[in-house]
Amino acid sequence: MNARGDSLQLCLRRELPTGLLEVELHQGADELDALLGFAARANAKRGFLFVSKVLGKHWPVRPQRMLAIHARLAASVPEAPGPVLFIAMAETAVGLGQGVFEAWLRAHPGREALFLQTTRYRVGTGPIIEFEEAHSHAPRQFLHMPDGAHEQALLLAARTIVLVDDEASTGNTFINLTAACRGLNPALARVHLAVLANFMGAAATQALTARFGLPTTMGALLAGEYRFAPGECPVDAAPAQRYDARAERGASTAFGRLGSTRALRTPEALADRLAAAIAPLDKVLVLGTGEFMHVSTLLGAALERRGIEVMVQSTTRSPILIWGAIGHAIGFADNYGEGIPNFLYNVAPGQYQHVLVCHETPAGDALHAFARALNARLFHYHTEDDVEEVPVR
Repeated sequence: MNARGDSLQLCLRRELPTGLLEVELHQGADELDALLGFAARANAKRGFLFVSKVLGKHWPVRPQRMLAIHARLAASVPEAPGPVLFIAMAETAVGLGQGVFEAWLRAHPGREALFLQTTRYRVGTGPIIEFEEAHSHAPRQFLHMPDGAHEQALLLAARTIVLVDDEASTGNTFINLTAACRGLNPALARVHLAVLANFMGAAATQALTARFGLPTTMGALLAGEYRFAPGECPVDAAPAQRYDARAERGASTAFGRLGSTRALRTPEALADRLAAAIAPLDKVLVLGTGEFMHVSTLLGAALERRGIEVMVQSTTRSPILIWGAIGHAIGFADNYGEGIPNFLYNVAPGQYQHVLVCHETPAGDALHAFARALNARLFHYHTEDDVEEVPVR
């Protein structure tokens, strides 16, 4: 909106190495440059990428900026019957979803809510919902049944479901996941979609209630629609998912895959110790790894409160070309042991005086090689209160 409260509209046309992208914005155009960039994906299914500048995935962002975005999206959730079920979509939006859930809890003291994240890793032995995100480079996802009795009860009693993702384009994945959740809990009565960017278009957004079969609302910072014409020779990288049900990937059960009803605690003592060793004007990058993202935001925010200049970001399995909003790429082996390439974007060796890598998996060869390449330190989160610094060999 502009100073008069009028909606600013914007039409963009971008010639990508993989095709032609056209975007029309009818909400949030005045914030576009601060919120979003454009990139080309090495994926024949979808050759473009909307690069969020406030997600902490492909673009570094200040922790307090991310927390403010979480609060904005949490405020978009309408007053609705509870308990409320929040589900964050892996991989990209796991940290976003957990942050929105925690911001909602802060704004609604005393209300009951449950947080779950979808995941591309099988953890534990309990029941799961399996579904696909068709356009994704790694389409297979799981939603685990909580293992705690209270968490299970909240899931089965939830009246409102809030689905959090960085972007909505067709809504199909949301619809499929909601239908699966209604199979477990027929009492679900309302759906809210909380996304950074809604590119479904006005007509599709207005039709959400009919498509979901439940009253459905949308909260987004940007809204519009897009058209993409693929080029003649789309780039396609190797598969980014090699699922093996028998393999132990080191994915934790302690941070949301099996349900959480409260905000994660910040390791304040660790932040004190780290801040004491950081010189004035030194630049610090706190990195999450894959699906393990929100703890890096919390640690970064704690350092920022102590006067440190901090950015947060995460590694990813998404193959993206160096073009547009992607200016630099580092490739490395994944720390979950799937044997697929992982990447860190828009970070160059030597750019930061301190790089702190937060990880849930044991620190194997992949993480040690990654840390050496960035002159980074490794912090293994066994739980939110038990964080071990692993010497880099």
